[in-house]
Amino acid sequence: MADTPPLKIVQGNALSDTQKKDLLHRLARIEGQLRGVQKLIAKAENPEDCEGIAQQMSAARKALDRSFVTLLTNSLVSHTDKATTIEEAREASQRAAALLDKFI
Repeated sequence: MADTPPLKIVQGNALSDTQKKDLLHRLARIEGQLRGVQKLIAKAENPEDCEGIAQQMSAARKALDRSFVTLLTNSLVSHTDKATTIEEAREASQRAAALLDKFI
């Protein structure tokens, strides 16, 4: 499989460049974990192999969950920091709460 070029980070109001780089790095590590899980599954010979596979799947899931929390935290901090009024800050926190309610 050919290496894919790094994604171009677009500047905007959603997240800072540093936050985007951190999340992209986390996702790249998770992608590597999942490729490793695929290899473990392909090479599984014994029932005992399933425990190791399950452990690696669990680790990847937890890492993805942590990335999700990081995304929401970064988003909330970014949007409330940019708020110029209490109402704007309240709206930003309500959007984050709605995302949590929708995806958790």
